[in-house]
Amino acid sequence: MTRFSKQWIQHNQVAIYAVAALLAIVVGLGLPSASSVLEPLINPVLAVLLYVTFLEIPFVRIRRAFRNGRFMAAALGMNFVVVPIVVFGLTRFLPQEPVILVGAFMVLLTPCIDYVITFTELAGGDAEQITAATPALMLIQLLLLPLYLWLFMGQQVAEFIEAGPFIEAFIVIIALPLTLAWATEYWAERSERGAQLQDTMGWLPVPMMGVTLFVVIASQLPRVQDSIGQIASVVPVYVAFLVIMPLVGRLVAGLLGMEAGESRALVFTSVTRNSLVILPLALALPSGYALAPAVVVTQTLVELTGMVVLTRIVPAWLVPDSPDQILDLDVGQSD
Repeated sequence: MTRFSKQWIQHNQVAIYAVAALLAIVVGLGLPSASSVLEPLINPVLAVLLYVTFLEIPFVRIRRAFRNGRFMAAALGMNFVVVPIVVFGLTRFLPQEPVILVGAFMVLLTPCIDYVITFTELAGGDAEQITAATPALMLIQLLLLPLYLWLFMGQQVAEFIEAGPFIEAFIVIIALPLTLAWATEYWAERSERGAQLQDTMGWLPVPMMGVTLFVVIASQLPRVQDSIGQIASVVPVYVAFLVIMPLVGRLVAGLLGMEAGESRALVFTSVTRNSLVILPLALALPSGYALAPAVVVTQTLVELTGMVVLTRIVPAWLVPDSPDQILDLDVGQSD
């Protein structure tokens, strides 16, 4: 019964996320004053989400994944070399207003380190590889985001991006949950009570993702409501990113000869962005950039809609299990 119930939750997770988002919209529009209560909860809720997500991946497999230098190099190359080139090109179609551009750059230049694990698993990808890459992805985006903002927008914007909020986010949202998850798994291997706790935590990833979406959307929706015209201009760019990056990720995976699980993982780390974790940083920008968090949250809504499609298209068409079904994107390989 327990197994069935957990499977039911996972099978219906998209519907759960949709309900959470709809409730958030109702609260955000009907009770905008709630945003001041919900906004401080963003980081704690994200930390819990990451903790229960990390618990889903046995750490012995994560240690093994760390030794896969090919995937790690591919993930870093896609996210910090290929993605910036694509993002720079796509943002040429946006209104050249700093408040719009800074939000779009902040979210599109930072790879996801939370629900990418869930969606990779949902598509049958190698989630251990993503989990192993998470600390490197977070640290490198911390170092490179100010550099990219300076290159794309100039020093006046880059100087607003301070290391403090990013370091705090890394400690609270990545390092602490990862350490607690490791300690829980260590305890579960040696104690029946620990094993029971880990089993109980196994119910929570999907509900916690729903809670996270509710808190983020409900707390930020009032910002979007007042500037819907400006916000709408970024949606086509976000949609284009969702279309382009899976194809590029699949092409690179084919060139590197990756098997299906690794290929799917590379596709999802290439396309999913760090909207939830980057949000506290966007909120710390000066008052003249008050619209930037709304630009970030809009990407969350577009991306989650796209994930509903990609978790089906990637395993069924883009990276199927059967090699003879694989989309002919493997350039340079003989028949």
